[in-house]
Amino acid sequence: MTPSTIELIGAALFAVAILHTFSTKFFEHLAHTRPVHAGLWHLLGEVEVVFGFWALVLVLLMSATDGVAVATRYIDSRNFTEPMFVFAIMVIAGTRPVLQTAMAGVRLVARAIPLPGSMGFYLTVLTLVPMLGSFITEPAAMTLAALILADSFFASGISSRLKYATLGVLFVNISIGGTLTPFAAPPVLMVAAKWDWNIGFMMATFGWKAAIAVVVNAVGVTLLFRKELSRLSLETGNGKGDAVPLALTVVHLAFLAGVVVFAHHTAMFMGLFLFFLGVASAYARHQDRLILREGLLVAFFLAGLVVLGGQQQWWLQPVLMSMSSDAVFFGAIALTAFTDNAALTYLGSLVEGLSDGFKYALVAGAVTGGGLTIIANAPNPAGIAILRGHFDDEAVHPLGLLLAALPPTIVAALAFRLL
Repeated sequence: MTPSTIELIGAALFAVAILHTFSTKFFEHLAHTRPVHAGLWHLLGEVEVVFGFWALVLVLLMSATDGVAVATRYIDSRNFTEPMFVFAIMVIAGTRPVLQTAMAGVRLVARAIPLPGSMGFYLTVLTLVPMLGSFITEPAAMTLAALILADSFFASGISSRLKYATLGVLFVNISIGGTLTPFAAPPVLMVAAKWDWNIGFMMATFGWKAAIAVVVNAVGVTLLFRKELSRLSLETGNGKGDAVPLALTVVHLAFLAGVVVFAHHTAMFMGLFLFFLGVASAYARHQDRLILREGLLVAFFLAGLVVLGGQQQWWLQPVLMSMSSDAVFFGAIALTAFTDNAALTYLGSLVEGLSDGFKYALVAGAVTGGGLTIIANAPNPAGIAILRGHFDDEAVHPLGLLLAALPPTIVAALAFRLL
């Protein structure tokens, strides 16, 4: 396939955007050392802004080379359902009624685990919530887990090593924990209908292996930091604000369920979301601050990834399809670190006649590598947006995330390859 000029430009800008994600601390440093343009440097230092910014550059260059009409048609051809869904589900899942319900469930399970301090609570958050993502979707699970961890552990002054280790396990467990069903994990969703993967197939082929890896990862990080976790009181993280009336909690959970059910129908779930905003406003005394800013930033990040990612098929698909069934598993893990894992499986779904082994290896590799970088899995930016304020300079170092995610990624890889 011979790439067009704009496809080459798109690939170059995609590479620049990836490098930019590794350079956000540099821009934050410029904001402090060069206060005249501190606003611009702070903007470029926001990791959620990176792909949106370079997507804008792509659209401007496309308008200059091919005309405004071509650029407009290209944007109109992109599917922005996922960014809008992640925005809506983040805001609803982050409300006090939903969060208190999740916290109550986690505490109930944690009490049955005979571990000192907050070890049982920590272990439960990193196992139960990621697997819950198979039913409430991965973005919702990421939002709940990140908010619980932020309130219960990150705000308690835990070590930087524990913060990064927690983030790495959380990202990997969310990515693989959504594979118990065919609709919750973006890379599975891209292929489930075409390849006729139903819930029975997912449970039998992916789900039980993913569940084992989730538990092993959570137990491993809990034992590794057992001394630090055992010193934290179990009372940490009881939730913020007064108790919410049961009826209002049920209404919030109904909105959450409705958005999940209509996740692929933008007009439906956005209509429900706008209705939800009205209810939240009417009962503001039972709400904490809605995470609208965080949700919008994450949506902007994902929308930018959709725009830039649309220009990568010319090189990504041939690379993917040139691999054997054995090689594609490891190739998908590596490629996922630099592209969205749903994009990889979508490209695979375009090819006819793939063997069952190739299909399995492609999806398993894509979900396995979903915790390595912020762009590897769609829910990752949501976790970053919620937790980054607890890191030094309010920035998560990409290399630190990569190193922290490697051990749980290896566990997931072994589970999908050997079990």
